[in-house]
Amino acid sequence: MKTTMPQNNIEKGHSNAAFEDEFGRATVKKKDGNNLELKEKASVEVVKDDNYDPFSHRKVEHPTTRWDTFFHLMKGSLGTGIFAMPNAFNDSGYVVGTIGTIFIGILCTYCIHQLITAEYELCRRRKIPSMTYTGVAVAALEDGPKNCRKFASLSVYVINAFLLIYQLGTCCVYVVFVSSNIKGIVDFYTDEPVDIRLIMVIILLPLIFLNWIRNLKFLAPFSTFANLITVVSFTLILYYIFEDSFTIDDKHAFGDVKSYPLFFGTVLFALEAIGVILPLENEMKKPKAFGGSFGVLNKAMVIIVALYVGIGLFGYLRFGSATLGSITLNLPRHEIKAQAVQGMLAFAIFITHGLACYVAIDIIWNKYVSEKITNYNTFWEYVTRTALVFVTFLLAIAIPNLELFISLFGALCLSALGLAFPAIIETCTYWNTTSGMEKATLVSKNVIIFIIAIVGLVSGTYTSINEIIHTFFK
Repeated sequence: MKTTMPQNNIEKGHSNAAFEDEFGRATVKKKDGNNLELKEKASVEVVKDDNYDPFSHRKVEHPTTRWDTFFHLMKGSLGTGIFAMPNAFNDSGYVVGTIGTIFIGILCTYCIHQLITAEYELCRRRKIPSMTYTGVAVAALEDGPKNCRKFASLSVYVINAFLLIYQLGTCCVYVVFVSSNIKGIVDFYTDEPVDIRLIMVIILLPLIFLNWIRNLKFLAPFSTFANLITVVSFTLILYYIFEDSFTIDDKHAFGDVKSYPLFFGTVLFALEAIGVILPLENEMKKPKAFGGSFGVLNKAMVIIVALYVGIGLFGYLRFGSATLGSITLNLPRHEIKAQAVQGMLAFAIFITHGLACYVAIDIIWNKYVSEKITNYNTFWEYVTRTALVFVTFLLAIAIPNLELFISLFGALCLSALGLAFPAIIETCTYWNTTSGMEKATLVSKNVIIFIIAIVGLVSGTYTSINEIIHTFFK
């Protein structure tokens, strides 16, 4: 799984909390909760040049290089989702899985291009250097058809709601992933299998303490170490996949059509990194290098899609219908190397829970709750952090099924955030600047993308919820 980067730079431990509004302007909130004032960031320059180039007016304190952005994008797209790909291929069959993953990868990449191109155009019109995802949506709807303009302010809440649900869902996936892999190790050394819910209870308190860390820089050393052990674990998983020969004779090329929505949701969850795109592009030293046919985005996505297809295909061919929600659970339980993989990944994802939940805290606390708090801000922030961890814990303990969680939140949230919204944003952005065949083409292709997104959202969400009900409540 991938972690959505915070849309705002939040300063902790100061009397004033500084964060950004939807258009990237700095919002300063007084500690007493009153006198909100907007101040243009130093990077926002209001000019009257019709040829205004947002890229040339960005002032980034620590700009990233192409390679920095490339590796950040790879990191944001490679996570728990890749370990669920063999199970996704089990739902779809190896032929549909291969073609479907490539198609979804191309579609996701195209929609990301829609978003960053729209951001550039909308920034140029408003003569500001950059915007957040919500800012792009607001600006696009304001420039779109008259009937859409009344939904501009509402779009902020809708997008934040989807981002929040997705991040909390990701945290649920992490809790189940960590607990499942710890259980795999513990069960080998005990006479009776341990209830996965008991393991969740044991890790709850450490999770709360982890999410009490208010500054991401204190998590950075752990995150770096987690990335290192993830690479080592990934290498060992490849070793187990190709350790023995496998055959396609007992594998199905085409899965049950009823399971295709589960495949769709899982691949979306695994591939999509829509939340990190604008923050990454906005922080680049040369942002023009992000897009384009041979830009950072396309190069990274080609490798990412190839990795997902490879792990999904060969993982499924290796373990067949016995494939579990995470390929780590299929590794031989009696081997120390396999136990090491499960333990290392459990630790890596445990640390990543703090990063994923940080985004949910950012949305809830800084955008909504803190505005209503006048006293004991720090105390109530810790209460909010604890409450959000409890939400993810309760969902995970109620439905401890990794593959269904991944499919549910992929279909529900990323169909909207990664496909439907970029299509709407591009349509609205160029609604009044195109005409004739160009406009017809614009609308037609985005209607097709929107329909794919809605069908995936509805069918994937319905199928996942139906499977959850059938598995746990019947």
